[in-house]
Amino acid sequence: MGTPSTDKAGQLDERSIRKIAGLSLVGASVEWFDFFLYGTAAALVFPHLFFPKVDPATGVLLSFATFGVGFVARPVGGIIWGHFGDRVGRKKAFLAALLTMAAGSVLIGLLPGYAAIGVAAPILLTVLRFVQGLAVGGQWGGAVLLATEYAPPRKRGLYGSMAQIGVPVGVLLGTVAYFFLSLGMTQEAFLDYGWRIPFVASVALVGVAIYAHRKLEETPAFLHLQKLAAQQAAAGVVSRSPVLEVLRTSWRRVLLAGGAFTVVNTTFYIYITFMQDYGVRILHMPKSTVLLAIAIVSVLQIPALAGFAAISDRIGRRKMYLAGAIGTAVWAFPLFWLIDTGTGWGLTLGLLGGQVTLSMMYGPLAAFFAELFTARLRYSGASLGYQLGALFGGAVSSLIATWLFTEFGSNVPISIYIILVSVIAIVCTLALTETYQHDLDDAEETITTG
Repeated sequence: MGTPSTDKAGQLDERSIRKIAGLSLVGASVEWFDFFLYGTAAALVFPHLFFPKVDPATGVLLSFATFGVGFVARPVGGIIWGHFGDRVGRKKAFLAALLTMAAGSVLIGLLPGYAAIGVAAPILLTVLRFVQGLAVGGQWGGAVLLATEYAPPRKRGLYGSMAQIGVPVGVLLGTVAYFFLSLGMTQEAFLDYGWRIPFVASVALVGVAIYAHRKLEETPAFLHLQKLAAQQAAAGVVSRSPVLEVLRTSWRRVLLAGGAFTVVNTTFYIYITFMQDYGVRILHMPKSTVLLAIAIVSVLQIPALAGFAAISDRIGRRKMYLAGAIGTAVWAFPLFWLIDTGTGWGLTLGLLGGQVTLSMMYGPLAAFFAELFTARLRYSGASLGYQLGALFGGAVSSLIATWLFTEFGSNVPISIYIILVSVIAIVCTLALTETYQHDLDDAEETITTG
């Protein structure tokens, strides 16, 4: 791509914007592929490999607990990469996150099990999951800002959704990988070494990072911000830490964004992680059937994300987000009515309904969160809001869903749990302002001194 092309008015042309959005999509897809591999393995492999001394239900709970560690790390990653993304650039922070994810994922694929090194195995697994969480905590903000800060205002939702589409693409890649591995080898071989292959293949992220380093330019909003910061530095003005500044001036907005996002992350991981264990262990469905249903739904979610994001460019982010939150609450009971048929079609339709309402929120979310914060605090603010929602959503949702079913022997409490987080999202979204007409090149004319 080299230096992006511009038109006669000096604006970035549509072709260059599409290339930047495409690179954001590729980087996000591979990174989420790595992150979601762990979710699939946590449901199907890790209870046997790393927690063999406990009963199956407890093993699943412990495995999902290590899965949640990645979410605890995500706000920390958001703080670290948010600071550097606002100070040294979106591109550099994004690339650093990609390389960190590659290291953590490959090492998970090489990690011996409990039978080989005892209790050190689950401890090291937990540490490496934390590393994955640090990486994805920084990746999202970089991918989103690279897409949205280049996009024309009337297509910001659509282009921002490219980074969001990396999620179902990552799920699809991970699910398809495990689907074919489970078909192509025995259960013993899969548990022994087959599950490791996709993790080790994550070394491909290094290639993505090298390509992005060569082809990607910094965003116009950040370049404008650099010029302003240089002027202020020459005048002797010392800027505050972006993270501390966003917590001081925009903490309410961060909390509301996190509250709004919690429902997305909660339901998403119930759909793709908890449902794997529920379908195989509780409903006794073939593992291949469950994985195929998730893969089909992931494919269909891709146009849904782009479509709802594009609609938000016309009607606004809040209206679309509220429609998704309400729809998620309404679908909470039909979700399990369909899945409990124990059939592949029932599972597919149940998950599809859930992912459609989720896409109404997640599609426009990239632009929504980017527009909530001024340019000099955007990487930090958007990342903190997003990762805060992930901490209280995906970090515990599979664990809570498994505990609720084990405790009550029914999925009704899980549906009530989904409705509760949907109501929280509705309240938080109503408290946020509409953003779709905001200017992203909005660096303040003065930088707060410290």
